[in-house]
Amino acid sequence: MEAEPLGRAVLCGDCGRDLRVCMHCRFYLPGSRGDCREPGAEPPAEKERANFCDWFSLDQKYRSATAGRGKDQGKASAAKSAFDELFGRHG
Repeated sequence: MEAEPLGRAVLCGDCGRDLRVCMHCRFYLPGSRGDCREPGAEPPAEKERANFCDWFSLDQKYRSATAGRGKDQGKASAAKSAFDELFGRHG
């Protein structure tokens, strides 16, 4: 099993849809058992919704959709810090 740093709540920067879905996984294979090439996986019924599959590995063709997410998370963190500082919140 390959560790994948893509969280369940990550969305596509272009369309806003879930990225961690069966259809974006390198093991996704329509027509196979459960539409998945990984024999140990228990594929969810909905292939287009975020899931918790332990076997998930983002297919190469979708990697560009995650390219800027670290930068966006940094901006969000900086904005929250500025807000907290403005209103005297600590912690």
